[in-house]
Amino acid sequence: QVQVVESGGGLVQAGGSLRLSCAASGSIFSISSMGWYRQAPGKQRELVAGITSAGGTTYPESVKGRFTTARDNAKNTVYLQMNSLKPEDTAVYYCAVNVVDRGSVISYWGQGTQVTVSS
Repeated sequence: QVQVVESGGGLVQAGGSLRLSCAASGSIFSISSMGWYRQAPGKQRELVAGITSAGGTTYPESVKGRFTTARDNAKNTVYLQMNSLKPEDTAVYYCAVNVVDRGSVISYWGQGTQVTVSS
């Protein structure tokens, strides 16, 4: 009932920037939180940014100071601004949307968008 679509990935040189977008649509009554995750080959999926409905954000140490997330509640969209990109940032980036549905929180995931950082 809820669709999640990421966009904005691509190839960028080290030190460059990319801006990812995540749009949620469908039967949405209330979004509790949204988050960005990434998974590189041979590595586990990791959280890179999270944002609550109140605007609170969280980042792991590996991206703090370089990545920034923001949301547009009216558009049910979250953004991930990635600056000073490093080759180790190369991964498939996924968006997760946590929706309050019938009194429960349900997570919906996008299909992912590839980010490749060259050296």
